[in-house]
Amino acid sequence: MSSSIVIRPEASADSQAIETVTVSAFLEAPHTSHNEQDIVRALREAGALTVSLVAEDSGVIIGHVAISPVSIADGAGGWFGLGPISVRPERQGTGIGAALMRAALQRLRDLGASGCVVLGDPAYYGRFGFRAEPSLVFPGVEAAYFQAQSFTGRLPQGVVTYHPAFYASFH
Repeated sequence: MSSSIVIRPEASADSQAIETVTVSAFLEAPHTSHNEQDIVRALREAGALTVSLVAEDSGVIIGHVAISPVSIADGAGGWFGLGPISVRPERQGTGIGAALMRAALQRLRDLGASGCVVLGDPAYYGRFGFRAEPSLVFPGVEAAYFQAQSFTGRLPQGVVTYHPAFYASFH
């Protein structure tokens, strides 16, 4: 990753650039309904972007990560869902996504979060401390692809529900 990359919180003027990055990042991706930009927009409009960070290179936004609250059936509080995370296709594989992940997880810890869940490739997210946890369930998804990381050592139990904005589709 270039030393000119800056990871910073989303600013109000960033929304269109974030949408452009998100669309391009998922354009050729498998296992997507191509509504990630709609999810980010709906989370923002609902005031549910707990953490929204951008990666910027020479003033140009090249990556973004969103984190929003989740609910867990056992009532455990302080849990969040990571995603979507996006990096412009031509910059993927250069460490930008990893830098966004590390910064987002640190921000959650700084906020006193209990933990974080993510839906995605275990080989990728495992590098950041995520692992499949049988006590947490996201219906309709193969268990290995739904992973969690506890910041407190306590793992809640039950079905995980993302914010309603996660089910957004505007196109």
